[in-house]
Amino acid sequence: MNDFDHVRGTQFLSDAEVEKAQLSELMDAIYEKYGTDFRSYAVSSLTRRIRKQIRDEELENIPQLQARVLSDPTAMGRLLDTLTIHVTAMFRDPNFYLTFRKQAVPLLRTYPYLRFWVAGCSTGEEVYSLAILLAEEGLYDRCRIYATDVSDKVLDQAQSGIFPISAMQEYTRNYQMAGGHRAFAEYYTADNDFAILRSSLRENVVFSAHNLVGDNSFNEFHAIFCRNVMIYFNRTLQDRAHGLFYESLLTLGYLGLGRSENIRFTRHEKKYEPVSPREKLYRKIQ
Repeated sequence: MNDFDHVRGTQFLSDAEVEKAQLSELMDAIYEKYGTDFRSYAVSSLTRRIRKQIRDEELENIPQLQARVLSDPTAMGRLLDTLTIHVTAMFRDPNFYLTFRKQAVPLLRTYPYLRFWVAGCSTGEEVYSLAILLAEEGLYDRCRIYATDVSDKVLDQAQSGIFPISAMQEYTRNYQMAGGHRAFAEYYTADNDFAILRSSLRENVVFSAHNLVGDNSFNEFHAIFCRNVMIYFNRTLQDRAHGLFYESLLTLGYLGLGRSENIRFTRHEKKYEPVSPREKLYRKIQ
């Protein structure tokens, strides 16, 4: 194809089509350079975040952003923080935790040792929520919680166990609605603008990088939480994640999803029974 043919073949592309092609090329280049795979993320979500990153980097278009992230790993780190979603809170959706406490904990008590996986753990609020719940139910001392995320930066923040003191009022309300047994303030120490969680809540937690897009199962679990993560995946990636979770769950293990997520129309739907369809808590039965 000569230059004229190339121009003739692309001159009628709309701006949206050009942007979509450039976005695809960027995702391919990132995967080839860094091994981080966003190619199956929802296009609408990716587009919004890429546009934001272009503005933040004071660039004009996707090709300029691509050139920067491929030549500058720190720019890639900034882009990674933009592409990965970190909206979370301790005991977010309190009724989910209340349901898990009432419906799942009694069966979990029958096991001598327990393994939990919080996939896409972000800055750790859900990890510590689970640790507090298990401690109150007398299960924490015989469990291991694996907390994973694709971003090393948020994993470092999660492992610190330090959160804004301004969030503690909201977290206290959530904790109380989730069936908390104690005063929530007993779980942290206030230090100026920050709340430092008790170090015991980290003792049985392993923080590690894991990418749901490309990495495999690494253990068998009694419960897996992946809440408000897959809403940013396309259908292909959602199916892959569900397959990974199914392989990683013991029979009668629990799968907890976010409010806008479910297992309907997945190939594993019939292999679970709903513990609470409203709270998106399921149990693997085969």
